[in-house]
Amino acid sequence: MIDPKIIASQIDNCLVEAHFPELPNYYKGKVRENYDLPAEASAKAGLPPIATRILISTDRQSAFDVVLAAVPFKGQVLTQVARFWFENTKDICANHVVEYPDPNVVVGRKLKMLPLEMVVRDYLTGSTDTSVYTAYSKGEREFCGNKLPEGLVKNQKLPETILTPSTKPSDGSHDISVAPEYLIENNLVSKSQWEELADISLRLFARGKEIAAKNGLILVDTKYEFGLDENGIITLADEIHTPDSSRYWVAKSYEERMSGGAEPESLDKEFLRLWIRERCNPYEDKIPEIPRDVLVEFSGKYINLFETVTGKAFELPELGVSPKERIKQNLAKYFPQN
Repeated sequence: MIDPKIIASQIDNCLVEAHFPELPNYYKGKVRENYDLPAEASAKAGLPPIATRILISTDRQSAFDVVLAAVPFKGQVLTQVARFWFENTKDICANHVVEYPDPNVVVGRKLKMLPLEMVVRDYLTGSTDTSVYTAYSKGEREFCGNKLPEGLVKNQKLPETILTPSTKPSDGSHDISVAPEYLIENNLVSKSQWEELADISLRLFARGKEIAAKNGLILVDTKYEFGLDENGIITLADEIHTPDSSRYWVAKSYEERMSGGAEPESLDKEFLRLWIRERCNPYEDKIPEIPRDVLVEFSGKYINLFETVTGKAFELPELGVSPKERIKQNLAKYFPQN
């Protein structure tokens, strides 16, 4: 574990933005900033002559579709946790990774992204409007085509692993959870694509649960994003089994906390969601400023997750050095003049 004092010392040295005018085709997401390189630019940078995307994970933290704060080392944790899982699941599904030029950066194959997220769940939990627990607590007993029995309580294991895909409505608003039939009937994916996506997602999740369990963790749920490569092959993209895209609980304390009516001990974004939920309705009220000590604790949870999942010590970057300047140096070979 990293000393909390070290984490606290870096709160004002977070990577809050990663805009480099030298790179083409800039796109800013809630957490990642992206640049698309055409095949000739990739080749000039020493990569295969294919279209690629540079994905930079910043330290921005979002929840309830709002960017809330910056968390020290968060972008590095996301990139390095995803790297571990990409390397440990490539026998199940091809992924987009081409190379890692910086601890916060992955260069990936440019894909034609499929317009859905494959959400896999093993427990009745969640705090957002799209969570299975929110729907269940309102009396719904069918969720994305899955029939749920009566009598379940929050954070209880479901009778079986379920798939609850989501997509964005045509107006671009918040994600909606849908049944597979919706995706097929609206031509978002073909029937054969859905069957392949379902099979891959369940196998990825099974691998994730297996490795997490060996390290004392419960992989509760997750989401995957897929695209088609230049040959039409379904390819895993974005991130996998990170604490932003997944829930992880500490296995040894799960039963005791469940029996005591307490929330499970988590090493993921749910810690921050619950902190906010205790203080406001995030969909209607102004979200309060998050104190520095909460951000330090949150960063520690992410670092703890990395070390627990991978079995490796988290490698601190050179402290006091601007992460943006470091990344700029490591991306120099992609700049057009080179």
